[in-house]
Amino acid sequence: MLRKFILIFTAIFFVSCTKNFSSIETLEDLNGKRIGVQIGTTSEQIIQNKIEKATIVQFATGEEASIALQEKKIDAIIIDELPAKSIVARCPKLRIAENPVGDEEYAIAVKKGNKELLDSVNKTITESRKDGTYRKLVNSFISVEGKIHTPLPSPADPSGELLMGTNAAFPPFEYLENGKIIGFDISLGKLIANDMNKKLELVDQPFDSLIPSLISGSIDFIAAGLSTSEDRKNVVDFSQPYYKSHLVIVTRK
Repeated sequence: MLRKFILIFTAIFFVSCTKNFSSIETLEDLNGKRIGVQIGTTSEQIIQNKIEKATIVQFATGEEASIALQEKKIDAIIIDELPAKSIVARCPKLRIAENPVGDEEYAIAVKKGNKELLDSVNKTITESRKDGTYRKLVNSFISVEGKIHTPLPSPADPSGELLMGTNAAFPPFEYLENGKIIGFDISLGKLIANDMNKKLELVDQPFDSLIPSLISGSIDFIAAGLSTSEDRKNVVDFSQPYYKSHLVIVTRK
């Protein structure tokens, strides 16, 4: 009789815990939840269009959102896949839900109507794919076997500067290592500048200020894991996509 009681109690306890601590796997599971996003990203549109009664909590970076998630100030984060993997690798209490919630395409943004720069950017992306340089960058920053960080030389006698706006809080595309900004986008930006015989100058700033800076002329182009969207296409011109990604949900284990 005692054994039977223990089995029944264990079953009730397991069902109760499963119900109370059910994992978040889909967008529907986020209905009514507090969801962290990096301010200015397309994650906000996903929440507004597809999740009911959710509370959007904005953060300057994905790292800040991950701290809030660990401290139980929010219930989940919606963020791009590769930065999510970087967060989870550093935070063993967090996990990535199995089901991606949306597709993303990254592209270079230039000021509306700057056809000369846009054509040059597209040419660099196309040529880098043909000559194998693109694959080397992928292997350096995105591949599991990577961490090569192949340096790219600058032109010996540049004809001027090219100002690239970025947000160095989005590994592996742009991030700080030993006080220096590196990443896939940084190397791609340097290729673009080299092909124009210009010296690349990085302008690191908050993500949500990048497009206003481009419109005002404070920077020449943006390379910051910037996703294309119809709203953004109304105010900037995009190059051909150079990387396809997914938005994912990050939750506590």
